[in-house]
Amino acid sequence: MKKIVLFASGNGSNAEKIILHFKKSTFANVVSIFSNNSNAKVLEIAKKYEIETVLFDIMDLNDGFVLKKLQETQPDLIVLAGFLLKFPESIIANYPNKVINIHPALLPKYGGKGMYGMHVHRAISENKEIETGITIHYVNENYDEGEYIAQHKVNIQNCTTAEEIAAAVHQLEHQYFPLVIEKLITHNL
Repeated sequence: MKKIVLFASGNGSNAEKIILHFKKSTFANVVSIFSNNSNAKVLEIAKKYEIETVLFDIMDLNDGFVLKKLQETQPDLIVLAGFLLKFPESIIANYPNKVINIHPALLPKYGGKGMYGMHVHRAISENKEIETGITIHYVNENYDEGEYIAQHKVNIQNCTTAEEIAAAVHQLEHQYFPLVIEKLITHNL
């Protein structure tokens, strides 16, 4: 059974979709959720599905504590699902091509430091884009610059607010993120 570890900082809607997708799987499951936010709703989701959680702060992320916890878990894939901190090079080096992230835009547009969540959707709205989407990519030492795994588009010509754009993008995330993870696990790991 392949082990998936999720990193999340917020509500955990993508985390929950991933958990549900693999709940009855015969080849992979979510074994733990790591979070840097003790108030994150994703922790309630973890409790609901009886998934182990690891809480940490930014010091723990960079001083080896998180790496040690990962090595104890031995994940086959690390999935950043709404995780807002820069991922340390030490973990990336220990898990080459095994750390992936989802970005709520079609990279390379609207990527980089500070470009996450509603910041991205507002920028897309302000620039009057007619389409946006999601990019699932490997994580490297730079924000949003890892090799792309998949991109999916959505037409947003009828969206008049950043919130409407966010809703359209969330639908793509929930539909495709678990499927891309499944494909990675069954074909590449």
